[in-house]
Order: sequence, then structure tokens, then C-alpha cells
Amino acid sequence: MKALGSLFGYFLHEREARENLGVLFKYLVILVLVVIAFTIAFHMIMLREGQEHSWITGFYWTLVVMSTLGFGDITFTSDLGRAFSILVLITGIVLLLVLLPFIFIRYFYAPWLEARVRQRAPRRVDEDVSGHVIITGWDDIAPGLAQRLRAYDIPHYIIEPDHVRAAGLMTEDVSVVSGQPESSATYRALGVERARLVFANAGDAKNTNIALTVREVAPDVPIVAIAESLDAVDILELSGVSRVLPLRHSLGEHLANRLSAGHAHTNVIGRFRDVLIAEFPVHETPLVGRRIRDSRIREVTGVSIVGVWRQGRMEPARPDTVLEDSSVLVVVGNEEQLLELDTFLVIYATNFNPVLIIGGGKVGRAACRALKAKGMPVHVVEKNPDMLERIGDLPDRLIHGDAADRTVLEEAGIMDAPSVLLTTHDDATNIYLAVYCRRLNPGLRIVSRITHERNMEAVLRAGADLALSYSELGVESIVSMLRGRDVVFMGGGIELFRLAVPSGARPRTVAEIGLGAHSGTVIIGVEKGDAFLPTPGPDTVIEAGSTLVVIGDPDEQERLEDVLG
Repeated sequence: MKALGSLFGYFLHEREARENLGVLFKYLVILVLVVIAFTIAFHMIMLREGQEHSWITGFYWTLVVMSTLGFGDITFTSDLGRAFSILVLITGIVLLLVLLPFIFIRYFYAPWLEARVRQRAPRRVDEDVSGHVIITGWDDIAPGLAQRLRAYDIPHYIIEPDHVRAAGLMTEDVSVVSGQPESSATYRALGVERARLVFANAGDAKNTNIALTVREVAPDVPIVAIAESLDAVDILELSGVSRVLPLRHSLGEHLANRLSAGHAHTNVIGRFRDVLIAEFPVHETPLVGRRIRDSRIREVTGVSIVGVWRQGRMEPARPDTVLEDSSVLVVVGNEEQLLELDTFLVIYATNFNPVLIIGGGKVGRAACRALKAKGMPVHVVEKNPDMLERIGDLPDRLIHGDAADRTVLEEAGIMDAPSVLLTTHDDATNIYLAVYCRRLNPGLRIVSRITHERNMEAVLRAGADLALSYSELGVESIVSMLRGRDVVFMGGGIELFRLAVPSGARPRTVAEIGLGAHSGTVIIGVEKGDAFLPTPGPDTVIEAGSTLVVIGDPDEQERLEDVLG
């Protein structure tokens, strides 16, 4: 009964449904006229053969033949009658067995079924919903962002204009609202004036439209938008965007900071208060083969080793950890301490050959600018002729060709390059090139861009030393703003987060809490009021009311919260 009620409601209120009923009605009129014509012709031919039947019999014969039942109780004896029977049979096959199911499904059943699916996705949120995040589209960033927001118990809703796709997202347990992201009615239905944030993740032109629409409904709500081009930053800000994220440009800079070139040195990847978080490879330094306790880095420079990257995964820096040639150390310290470490490293791993960038898109060009700003020579390989003019004279040398061609890579200098950066927008291509470049130069440091998180493990297995994800950078940028801290993008699923120690908790040391005992979880500082203690040792006592600043896997956060009580 409920389905029948929705059926009647659909045909009463939907304009398209009423138009479809008109098509179905015209077909039925044509079918009735054909049956009447065949019934009349049946009588005329039967009279010619000397047979006489009632009109009901003629109507009965016509339906039996058209529906291909063919009982055979009434037959013609002449060739004219048999030819007429063939005509009626073929017409019945076309009208009843072919056209009728098609018209019924196309103009009646399918639109009604689609309308039912469309009605499953909500079009508004409850009036008591507040402090929520509105995401204007389901793109590469949205799945990871939704997962993180659920982990932090932050309500969120994705706008999806396609009703069928919105219903499909609902089956995947995604908080979705059906509507147009450029419509003010959609944002009123979402209670945008009560929202914590609006995240515009479409193209530059569409994000501009979204910002203007949101500002019309809610002048004060924060809006964060992705800028595909640096030229669009000013336009988006003028449209009312609170903060613009040129993610591809930022990703290129982060990738450039992870490369090894020139002499050994630290690369700053983040900051928290006065503490800088940096990385440096131990390749071709005296640290290779030593245990961390024997490196004496803290005694000489004052910086603290908090983690070690191995094959794209960060491990805690234990005293007995042996450093390999491919290891990359994560250290924290102030500017003076990092400068002292750079002074220690400056004479090692001296390779001043050009860095090789494969792919001259937006990410590749941003990485090239960052490397050139540091005074490093850069070669770029690009196979798309339309991109050559955009790249211009940005690199020291531009090679036009396919990076899958060995002669092209040798011409670009891969055999002597200290590092190669894979920035193509296709993950499969980057995975293939990681295998190829590693085979050509086993001592090369390979850093790759990845668009989809699912391909992270594959590119690391292929030979990349580190991979940074476009979607992960977007998620980290939004979450950092929501939590009121600077973006510290570590990559590899590692992030910086803060853990508050409850006021009633008993004092315990870092070792008792278990920080550092689990893979990928290290402490970089302790906050107590305005005071900040960087890199506490295992014997440091953590008092109630303190806040721990931790680098690690977000999955460890819940475990540590339980430990802290």
C-alpha cells in the first residue's frame, strides 16, 4: 500500500510523470485503433470466404493472434485470409511484445523507480544541527575528510546534485544531502548560518559561484576553497572565501622539500610554536650503520631525533635503531639547533647534479620553483607538447619526450641525478616510473606524488622512498584549520595532534604512558599553561592539566586517550 501511495503521488505531482503518461496514453489509443481495424477486416474476409462470426468472435481472434497464443479454433481457408493472419501476427509481435514492454519500462516504471531512489536522499538537515561542516562535492578529498570528521565527532554533510548518486552514497554510510551546490536554497536547507565551515572543493569558477552564494545566505560563516591556479586566489578571496588552499602548488613545495640534492641538509616540514620539525636523509653520511644512541646528534647539535622513515613508514626513534643508507631521520629543534645540524651535514652527500622532475603540470612547476628558489639545478621531462610553453624557461633544462623511454631519461641525466620527483597526475604512471627509475639508478632518491590513498602502498613497493598524497594534504589542511593549529604535513598517514591530560589524572612519566613504544607515535613537546617543554625524555613527568603534542598515526589517538584516562 505504501508503494502504491508513492506511485499515485509521483504521477500527481511530477510534471515529467504526467508527460510520460501522455505518451503511454497515445500508444494505447493507437493499439486500440489497430485492434478495431483488424477486427473489421476479419469480418470482411470471413464473409468473403462464406463464414459468419460475431463481433466478439472477431475481437477474440484478433487478440489471440496478436498475442501469439494461436489457439487455432478459428482459421481462414483462403490465401488472402492466411496473409492477413501473418500481418496481424507480425503487428502483434511489434506492438505487444516489443513496444509495450519498452514504453512501459521507459515512460512508466523506470521514472517512478528513479523518483523513489531520488526521494531517499535527504534535502535538508534538522533545525537543531549546528557546528557542522558542509562539503560541496564528493571528490578525491571528501572521503578522507569525512572519515576524519567522524573520528572527531564533527557533524558534516556532502552536497550531491545527482539524486541517484546521493542515494548510492547513503548506502555507503555517507552523510549526504541532495541539492545544487550553487543554489542558495540548498544552503538554507543545510542551515549554513549555523555551520562551522563550508569547504568548496570544485573548480575555480564553480568555487567562486559557491562563495558568492554562501555569502548571500550567511555573511559570517568561514569558507575554505581549493584553488587550482594561483591566479584564482585573489578572485576567490574577493568572492568571500576566508581561506584559499592552492593545494597543487603546496603539494609541489612539500615534494620539493623531501628531495636530496647538493650537500646533505635538513628540510623543514612543519612548525609548532618555536619548535621546527625537519627531515634529512642519512645517505652517504657517517650515520649509516650506526645506532641512534651512537650518533651523538643531540649532544653535538641539540636537536632530538623523534622518528625514522623506512620505506615510506615512520617508526619511533629507539636508541638501538640501526640507521640504513635509505633511512630518513625526523628531528625537532629550534632554528639555531637545525643550523648547527646543517653545519655538521654540509660536507656529506655532495651531489650537485640537477634534480629530475618528471611531469611539468601544476605540481611539477611548483616543485621546480621551490627547488630553484633554493639554488638547485632542475631538469624537467614533459611529453605533452601543449605543456611546453607553460613550463617555459622555469627549469635549467626542459626535455620533451616520454619518460618511459630510456634515452629520454638518460638525456635528462637520471644516471647522475641525486633525486627524481614523479609528479604526473596518473598514479599508475608514477608507479611504473618508480620501478623504471629505481632499476636505472639504484642509489636515486625517488619521491612521488599520489592522488588516491589506495595507491600509496603500491608506489612504495615499486621503489619510491616517499610518496605524498594530494588528498591527504587537503584533509590535513582542513582538519588543522578546524582544530586551530598550523598545518604540519608529514605524509604517510602521520599527523600532529594534541592530547589533553585530564585534571584528575595521576602524574606519570612519558615511558609509563607508552609514547614511543608503538610504531609511528612520538612526542615532540608538553604544554602546561603558557609554558612549553620540547622533546621531553622518557623520565619526564606528565602532570594533570598538561597537553601532549604528538606526531603519529591518528588511529593511536584513541588508545592514548584511554591511557591518559
